[in-house]
Amino acid sequence: MSQDKKQEALDYHALPIPGKLSIELTKPTATAKDLALAYSPGVAEPVREIAKDPELAYRYTGKGNLVAVISDGSAILGLGNLGPLASKPVMEGKGVLFKCFAGINSVDVEVNAESPQAFIDTVARIADSYGGINLEDIKAPECFEIERTLIEQCNIPVFHDDQHGTAIVTAAGMINALELAGKKISEARIVCLGAGAAAIACMKLLVACGVERENIYMLDRKGVIHTGREDLNQYKAMFANETDKRTMDDAIDGADVFVGLSGPDLLSSEQLAKMAANPIVFACSNPDPEIKPEVAKATRSDVIMATGRSDYPNQVNNVLGFPFIFRGALDVRATAINEEMKVAAVNALKNLAKEPVPQDVLEAYELDSLEFGPEYIIPKPMDKRLLAAVSGAVAQAAVDSGVARQPFPAHYPLKGIEDVYGN
Repeated sequence: MSQDKKQEALDYHALPIPGKLSIELTKPTATAKDLALAYSPGVAEPVREIAKDPELAYRYTGKGNLVAVISDGSAILGLGNLGPLASKPVMEGKGVLFKCFAGINSVDVEVNAESPQAFIDTVARIADSYGGINLEDIKAPECFEIERTLIEQCNIPVFHDDQHGTAIVTAAGMINALELAGKKISEARIVCLGAGAAAIACMKLLVACGVERENIYMLDRKGVIHTGREDLNQYKAMFANETDKRTMDDAIDGADVFVGLSGPDLLSSEQLAKMAANPIVFACSNPDPEIKPEVAKATRSDVIMATGRSDYPNQVNNVLGFPFIFRGALDVRATAINEEMKVAAVNALKNLAKEPVPQDVLEAYELDSLEFGPEYIIPKPMDKRLLAAVSGAVAQAAVDSGVARQPFPAHYPLKGIEDVYGN
C-alpha cells in the first residue's frame, strides 16, 4: 500500500474511537425499574430458569445470536505468525462482516496459548457462552486437530473459516466453471498448488462434490505430494498420489484445473499454456495471485479465471459463506456444521449465480449487466439474496441431517432481509 493508503487504514481503525465494534443495549434502561429488571433483583428469575433448563439461555440471553471469533494469531491473513494481540484487528473485522451481512453479534477472543492443547482447553471452557465459534487465522497442521477436538467437545457449531469458508466458495465457483468449460467434475484433473489448511479443505470438499481423489495433484514446497514421500503429515498424506510426476511442470501438463492457495506469480504463462482446452484457474493468493488475470487471458483466450481480489471478476471471498452459514446454523440451533450443511451452502451459491442479477447489485458494482458465464461464476458479496438462499439451505440441511435442535422456521429468514441489512 502507498503511504497515504496505509495512513488511511490506520486512521479508519483509530478514529473517532479505537476499534470497529461496540456493544449496544437491547432493553430500556431509562428508569430505576428498568435497571432493577436488567440486574438485581430481576435478573435472578432468568438465572433460576436457565439453571433448571440450560436451553432457556437461548430465550433469556443473547447466546443464540452470538458468535465468538477466536484466534491465536499464528497465521494472520498473509502476514504469518504475529501473535494473538496483533490478530485483534482482523478478528474485529470478522465481527463487522458477521453483523453487516447476517445480523449476527460477535465478540473477538485472542488466546495466548503455549500449545494447541492449551488453546483447546481455553476455548472449550468458554464455549457455552456462545451460539457458535468461528476459528480464524490458526496455522496448519495444528488447526486441524484444534477444530476436530473442539467439535467433539462442544455442543455448538465450531467452524474454521480459513478451511471451510474458502472451500465452500471455491467449490461453488468450480462446479459452475466446469459446467461452462464443458468438463465433467468426475473426470477433471486438478493441480492444487499449496498444501495448507485452505488447500486441504478445498480438495476434501471438491471430493465430496464429485471430484475423484486420484485426479488431484497437490504440491507443497517440495513438489508433488506422492506416495513415495516419507515426509508427509496425515493431512497431506490423504492426497498422496501414486504418480511419477514430481514438479509443477509435470503436474500442470494437460491439467483441466489449477487451484492456487500459495503465493504470488507461481503459475507461469508457459505452464498455463500447457493446460488442457478451456482451462480453469483459481489463483487465490491475496493480494497478489499466482498469475495475474491480464497475463492469463493474454496467454489463453479460453481461460476461466477467479482470484481472491475484489477488483477482478469471480472473487473467491469467504464473506459469501461464513455469515450465512452461521446464520442458518444459529436459526435452527445446530450442534455442528457438518458436511451436509457445507454441501448445501455450495449448491445454494452455485445456483444463485445462475439467477438473474437484481438491479441493486448491478448498481453496487457500477455494472450495466451481469449474467452467468466465464466472468460471473459465483455471486457478488453485496447480493442480498445470499441471506435467504445460503442460510435457508444450511438451516434445512441441519434439520435434514439431524443436528438441529429447532425445526426449520415457517418464515425464513427469521429477521427479514431488510432488517439484517439495515435498510
